[in-house]
This record gives sequence, C-alpha cells and structure tokens, in this order.
Amino acid sequence: MSALLDSIVERTQLAGNNKLEVLLFSLGYDHRRQQREIYGINVFKVCEVVRVPPLTAAPEMPRAVKGMASLRGQLVPVLDLAEYAGVATEDQRNIMIVTEYNGRTQGFLVENVETIQRLDWSRMRVPPAILTAEKGGLVTAVSELPDKRLLMMVDVEKVLAEMHPQENDLIYRSIKKIEQESLGTVFFADDSLVARKLVERTLETMGVRHYGSINGQETWEALEKTAARAAVAGRPASDFISLVITDIEMPEMDGYLLTRKIKSDPRFVGVPVIMHSSLSGESNQALGFSVGVDEYVPKMQPKQLSDAVTKYLARKPVAA
Repeated sequence: MSALLDSIVERTQLAGNNKLEVLLFSLGYDHRRQQREIYGINVFKVCEVVRVPPLTAAPEMPRAVKGMASLRGQLVPVLDLAEYAGVATEDQRNIMIVTEYNGRTQGFLVENVETIQRLDWSRMRVPPAILTAEKGGLVTAVSELPDKRLLMMVDVEKVLAEMHPQENDLIYRSIKKIEQESLGTVFFADDSLVARKLVERTLETMGVRHYGSINGQETWEALEKTAARAAVAGRPASDFISLVITDIEMPEMDGYLLTRKIKSDPRFVGVPVIMHSSLSGESNQALGFSVGVDEYVPKMQPKQLSDAVTKYLARKPVAA
C-alpha cells in the first residue's frame, strides 16, 4: 500500500495547475442506498494506509471514534467513517487511512482502498443540497470518475473539528477589532462549511466587512465584478478589495490557481492574498508562495488568522 504514496514531487507540480490526486476508498455496501459509494481524500493528507492495529478505548471520545491506536509511539484517534457518515453496512472496516493535516494525525477506518486517481478541480462540482443534507455536510465536492461512478470528497476540516473540539469562545475573546471604518471588503473562499464559519466569525469579531464564497471560481467572479465597479468609479480595485483569504482544495478552481490569477492581473495590484489551508506542509507552503501568496496560515487557528489579517489591513491606506 505504501506504493500508493510515491511521486510526491510530481503531485506538487499538479497542484499548481488546478489538479490533484485523490485516494479513492469505500466504506462498505450501504443497504439503505443499495450501493457501494466511493469517497476520496487528497493524497497530500495521507501518511500511510495500514491494517487496523489494536485499539485502546479512551473516555469521553467523540462520536464514531473507536479508540486510540499506537503508531510508532504516537497515540492517534481512530474514527469509523462509515458510522460517522451514516452508512448502513455490515462490511468490516479492517483498513486504516492515516491522515495528517492542520498539525494533527488521525486514522480513518474504511472497508477498502482502491487506487489514486488524478483529477482536475475544474471537473469537480459543489454537491447538490440534497446530498449535503443527507451526508450532514461531510462531502465538499463531487465528480464523475472515468468509470461513471460518483466520487465524493470528504470534508476533513469538519471531521477534525468534531474529533478535536476547541474552546473557541476563549480564542475569539482575544481577537481585537479593526478601528478603520473605511477599509474595503475582505473576500474569502472555502468549500468547507466548518472552515467558512470559522473565517466568518473571525472577521465579524474583528468588525471587518467580508464576502464569502464556496470556491475559487465564485470568488474570482466576485473580484472581477468589484474591479469593474472600481473602474467605473475611476479608482483602483484595491480601494474596494482589502484582502483575499483562500483555501487550497476547492471544486472548479483551487486556491493556487485563484492566487495566480489575482497576482498576474494588473487590476488587483496591491491586493494581498492569505492562503488558509489544512495543507500546512512545507511543500504546500512553498507552492503557495511560488504563485504569489503573501501569507500562509493553517486552518482552525482563528487568532493566527486575525493577526495575519490585521497585519495586511494595517498596511493599506484608508480610501478617501
């Protein structure tokens, strides 16, 4: 199974071109839906795929967490994704996908791991509302595979937030408001509902005007409309756009491509971009900076995000 995780350099090159590689897996045959559904996770978040080791129960574990596994001396929580996703299956989940993102390691129990599929974000779509409701927000993007099966991308930020709940009320109380009333709007893009709520709450706590989108394509369209209004007013777009905060993994247009488009367009000179992602490894940060990102902030860290926003807004002159 370790062969599935080769060629990391090649995958880094793919990511900068609105492409990614996804590890495909199933959770078992769902008797309610009469089908075996296919899920996916970005290979950048996968450390290894192993047989399930012995699990040790721990008190007060979140829903669907089956215990703790010892991996090379590190204790990691192990989540049964079938139970978490409401899949009614009798199939055994004897395989564990070990993931690492946002500085945390966790294991996901699955029934089967298939292969790695190379995909283009432009072919992925926001899931329909009925699927979002059915899966409880677990799925952030869907795409048709070459064999016509439906692929559902897992919202790992949602899983992480429930496995590692934080005392965010205390964190938000430490965030300071921005005093300048005439600053423009902060635009942000993220396909994860959990992450969007975190960004929105952070900006609201700061007293900053903001506009959120579910992917890079929607954000780009909103930026272009704002630039057109600025041109009519005879002013630079940076008077109306204070800052852009973008996730990396998003259907239709990822954060790398969004950043490249912003930084290569003369209309958006003076508009800083913060990359806000659970892909916080050095290779991902290097790729972000290579396409023009001004700052890289890991997800689920509202204080770090507010500090970065404050830094860049403080540098912008107040529009007359």
